[in-house]
Amino acid sequence: MRWFGNFLLGALIGGIVGAVSVLLLTPATGSETRGRIADYAHNVEDQVRQAAVTRRQELQIELESLRHS
Repeated sequence: MRWFGNFLLGALIGGIVGAVSVLLLTPATGSETRGRIADYAHNVEDQVRQAAVTRRQELQIELESLRHS
């Protein structure tokens, strides 16, 4: 199990180093990059909310069908 923890730690550190490298080497300005990140985060948030609404509706329909069985 210890090797798995080491793997996760390495993956986390690699992800952080990669993210910092991309932010430092990107041709966009800091404000443009922050704007892109904010837009991406809002899009992901909207998609997650829509997926949750859709799944909730599906589960409610399934629950109603189980109640009437």
